[in-house]
Order: sequence, then C-alpha cells, then structure tokens
Amino acid sequence: MTNAPEPPPAAPAPKPRALRPRDAATLIIVERGRGKIRVLMGKRHAGHKFMPGKFVFPGGAVEPGDRRMTVAGALDAVVEAKLLARTRRTSPEFARALALAAIRETFEETGLALGVTDRGAPESPPAGGWTRFAATGVFPTLEGLDFLARAITPPGRVRRFDARFFVAEATLIAHRAEGAVHPDAELVELTWIPIEKALELDIPRITRLILGDLAELGSTPSDRFRPRPFYRQLRAQQIRDEL
Repeated sequence: MTNAPEPPPAAPAPKPRALRPRDAATLIIVERGRGKIRVLMGKRHAGHKFMPGKFVFPGGAVEPGDRRMTVAGALDAVVEAKLLARTRRTSPEFARALALAAIRETFEETGLALGVTDRGAPESPPAGGWTRFAATGVFPTLEGLDFLARAITPPGRVRRFDARFFVAEATLIAHRAEGAVHPDAELVELTWIPIEKALELDIPRITRLILGDLAELGSTPSDRFRPRPFYRQLRAQQIRDEL
C-alpha cells in the first residue's frame, strides 16, 4: 500500500492592502509674547479609534465644501507653490481647499473662527460646517497662513491621512463659539501651552516632530522660501524629505 501524496503547502494569505491616505489639513494656532510661543492643543476623546486620548492640533480631512467656500484673502504665492510640490493635484484650487479645510476643522473642533469681520458674513456657504462658520459673521481669509510641514500616516494604521500642517497667528481669531469642546466631543479639552511644555504631553510621534519644526523657526517671522519637511514611510523606513 502506498502512502497518499502530501497536499501542497497552502499559499500564504495575501497581505491586506494599505489604506489610501486621505488629503487632510491641520492648523497650529500660535500666540507670541515675551520671546516665547504658545500653541493651541486639544485632547482627543478616549473613545476614538485613531489617536485616542492624545493631545493634537485641530484638523481633519478635506471635504467637498472646502473647494467651494469663498474667502476674503488668498494664500501667499510661495506658500501655495510649496503646498503643491510633489502632489498629483497641482491646481491652486487644491491648495486653497487644503487651507480652508484647516480653518473649517479648527472651527468645528474648537469653536474658533479665523478670518475677518469687516466684510460681513459669507453668502451661500456650503452646507455643514461652513454654514455654521458663516453664521458667526466671520469671513475666512487665507492671508497670514503659513505651510509648516507635510506628513503621511504610515501603512497599517486604522486611518491614514496625507496631512498638511498650517500655522496661523492667534490674532486671526475673529470669533469664539461656545460649546464645541465638551466631554462627548471630538476634543474634550483645549489648552494654550508653550512648545517645551507641549512636548511633555501625551502626543503622537508626528506631533512631536512638528513641534520641533515649529520651535526651529523661533519667534521671528519665518522665511517664506525655506524648505518644508515632508515625513513619510518608504520601504518600512521613516524618512524626512524636504519640499
């Protein structure tokens, strides 16, 4: 009696495809005084799947309305060019949508509306967050926004973003809406904190790197033409490029 042939080894299970990163934007609001910089940070709800309980800057994914919202002032041309470097979408409208997403997300998560109040409320804003923003009487402006850095969430995370980090002075805050931050909200706590103290909080690795980039700029006006860091993972290796 002959032994039956052994079955061939099972093929290895295919690796799950990495999530495609969503275009996103984050806003770092800075307050300067006595040679020091304080930044606004929020603590994420502990129930979130993505970065639960971490202190972060307000931000989120770009939405369709961000491409249609009207503005009172445009992005600096050099900042726009840096935003569009090494992207598939090279239109000024895309750069504009990124910046507007940062302003909208900041309003939705913190109640802070950045812009101007001498033009009246925007007419016919897109539904959702922009309608609520317009109800404050603030017109969003992109003047004064700087682009600090770009970072892509590594593969394997429950959510992935291709995030652009903007910087704005606290003097651009034109309205403060109550009720955005509470125990059941996306951000359960807000704090204005010096950079060196922010590094002691429970923060994601990328936030630590971005705070370091911000600290390097110092308290003086930053060079518009400077390179911007671009953080991403290539062949399982974390790298830092420049834009």
